[in-house]
Amino acid sequence: MKIIAGRFKGQNLQSFKNKNIRPTMSKVKETVFNKIQFQIDGARVLDLFAGTGSLGLEALSRGAAFVDFVEKHPSSLKILKENIKIVKTEDQVNIFKEDVFSFLDKKHSTYLWDIILIDPPFTQKLANDVMLKIATLPFSKDEAMIIIESTKHEIIKDSYMDWHLKDQKNFGDKKLSFFSKIL
Repeated sequence: MKIIAGRFKGQNLQSFKNKNIRPTMSKVKETVFNKIQFQIDGARVLDLFAGTGSLGLEALSRGAAFVDFVEKHPSSLKILKENIKIVKTEDQVNIFKEDVFSFLDKKHSTYLWDIILIDPPFTQKLANDVMLKIATLPFSKDEAMIIIESTKHEIIKDSYMDWHLKDQKNFGDKKLSFFSKIL
């Protein structure tokens, strides 16, 4: 697994050896960051279900100012911390070692995020539940974007309160959904 563009381009990252865990493919990652390329510079990013940190670290590589990672699994946290050290971005990240829903319940209102990345474990089909929760919380900037990676079979609504689906792309059994606020 590598960073595909930006200041850490080509940097190898640690990943899982487990065949049941599927990191975000380079093609999917490229699509995500092409879509948000004009919003990434200087952005504060929230990476939910961060896993190895691949998406958040790609955001830092491409110019994001800061990333807040939320991950609860010890094996993922270990790899996430190793990857942060590899790219030497310890001063540009926070790691929240907790369940995503617990994190969202706390409403971390001290932060306003520009970009929210949601990549839950596919087998749990949590994307819709996370969007339902996020839609009720006031912690994103008005111009913020949410990007969800889910299975193509998971139901993602066209809108969640002020958040509206702007685009959707399929990659085999994966689906990317891009949301922005309508004010």
